[in-house]
Amino acid sequence: MSLQKLFSFILFSLLGLSLSAQVTQGVITYEVRIDAHRMIPEDRPEMKTMIPQFRTDNYHLFFTSTESLYKTVEEVMPPGSGAGRGGGMRMMMRGPRAETYINRELRERIVARDLLGKNYLIVDTLGIEPWKFGNEQMEIAGYMCMMAWYTDTVNKQEITAWFTPHLPPFMGPDKFTTLPGTVLAVDINNGEQVWVARQIEERQLTTSELRKPSRGEKLSSQEFEKLLEEQRQRMNNASGPVRVF
Repeated sequence: MSLQKLFSFILFSLLGLSLSAQVTQGVITYEVRIDAHRMIPEDRPEMKTMIPQFRTDNYHLFFTSTESLYKTVEEVMPPGSGAGRGGGMRMMMRGPRAETYINRELRERIVARDLLGKNYLIVDTLGIEPWKFGNEQMEIAGYMCMMAWYTDTVNKQEITAWFTPHLPPFMGPDKFTTLPGTVLAVDINNGEQVWVARQIEERQLTTSELRKPSRGEKLSSQEFEKLLEEQRQRMNNASGPVRVF
């Protein structure tokens, strides 16, 4: 789909929504499942015995008609959950603590992340990914969704997303905020990483639930990627190839 057709599609969607009832405020709970074994370097197969294959986390997306905040659902680990069978130690894989804030009116995207104990604010402008749209539809958490997909050539990822025009546009989990509706499901590389909305609650938000991140050193995405690459190099030199997210 050309850029002109994409913007026409977005405009049509927004006009349609203005004539129909649309949820404008609430909370979406996502389940995120990652196949950690598919991210282990091929020359480090022994790591599979130390790391559980699948990691599942829950996230909240707090949203209004113009803003959203995506963040981890804090969970308390039960005692002894870090031990493997027979009392052996297993590594518990947890994603980095991060929050993604979107202001649709200002086309602003802020990701709050920590790296080696230091807080960063990664500030960017919302853009448009080269999405292609299919005819398939699927119901997720009570909302009818449309399918879109594109290839991320930089990260070598095939990305499929399902979005609904019945919730505010340009919102979704993590970085998936560039479709004319709210993204309710994402699949990367056929199951390597999967996001699915499990619950959608329409309600008024409190002021503490959707708050723009403000703590940390401000960087562009390019500057933060440079920091990550430097950390990867240090870890690779110390213990072999390691993926840092």
